[in-house]
Amino acid sequence: MKTLMANKLAHSTSLIVLLVICTKQWHCNGIQVDPPTEIKIRDHGQLGHLEITWTPPGRLDGIQECPTRYQLEYFNAYAQRWEGIQTPQQTYSAQFDLMRDIHVKVYTLLGGHCTNNTWVKSLNYTELVQKPTCTGHLGNIVENFTCVFENMKHLICKWHKNPKSPTNLPLHMYYWHKELENTEECPQYLLINGVRIGCSFTGKRLPEFTDVNFCVNGSSTECSLGPMYTSLQIQDRVKPDRANKPILKTGPQGSVKLTWQKPDGNVPEDCLEWEVLHDKKRLDGKKELKLIPTMQTSLIFPPMNMHGQNCFRVRSKLHRYCARKSFWSEWSLRKCDTGGSNF
Repeated sequence: MKTLMANKLAHSTSLIVLLVICTKQWHCNGIQVDPPTEIKIRDHGQLGHLEITWTPPGRLDGIQECPTRYQLEYFNAYAQRWEGIQTPQQTYSAQFDLMRDIHVKVYTLLGGHCTNNTWVKSLNYTELVQKPTCTGHLGNIVENFTCVFENMKHLICKWHKNPKSPTNLPLHMYYWHKELENTEECPQYLLINGVRIGCSFTGKRLPEFTDVNFCVNGSSTECSLGPMYTSLQIQDRVKPDRANKPILKTGPQGSVKLTWQKPDGNVPEDCLEWEVLHDKKRLDGKKELKLIPTMQTSLIFPPMNMHGQNCFRVRSKLHRYCARKSFWSEWSLRKCDTGGSNF
């Protein structure tokens, strides 16, 4: 770990500028502001939720009564972008990917009557770059880690063991979120031939709209295979159950109406978007497939050529207004037009 002074570099950020900041010292009564003198990272064992602290500048041109703020910028490896905040405090906690470098920069801001009520920003920043403690030159101990919030009932996480890892190396999964004082181990491992391949949280509540941090590691002290860290919010991992009671009816003029119901459970109906798969088999044996997106739980099709077979299936996922991402459900039972009851 090292702390260093560096010239201000141009980099891509998505910072929200909340205040008017003066960066040219000759535009602000000649006031010169130094950056903080030191940055430290404190790891409280929360699987990537780290505390950043810094010390004030050694001098502020002899002016101590002026209000001071700090602009913190850090690289979010999960989102692959720079993020930042302004704060009067000398500490801030943020989420980091412990498998990658931790990269932090802090500026000083000076305001108040001594700067004509504008904010003077230090021309330089103090920077910290911290390398991972275990890089794992053969990769991570597990691969393809994924979690699914099954119909918003319980979370299931699965992984594949790295083929380069020792056969008898036991795996452990730990997790943490802000409602926990300490990390906890997986409540129920999923096994295949005695090998841990996942974790079930059935009966174990996890909070929504909160970062949940995970780590899978082994008991080996070697660093040839690194631990796996990730962070997610479970409302972005929902996979709904398949649609209920798909019903197909034929109208008096040959039109066809398909209706279905949302799956049982906690998934709100107004959060679901749907896809209908229209599968038409012609008399010559060829198939025609068509995907139809909809926000409704029914569709009416115009009169169809009855010289063949028309079948339908439905699936759903959470739309982007309720979750950043979601998994498609399994397809519903297949319903085919047999010229049945009218609607």
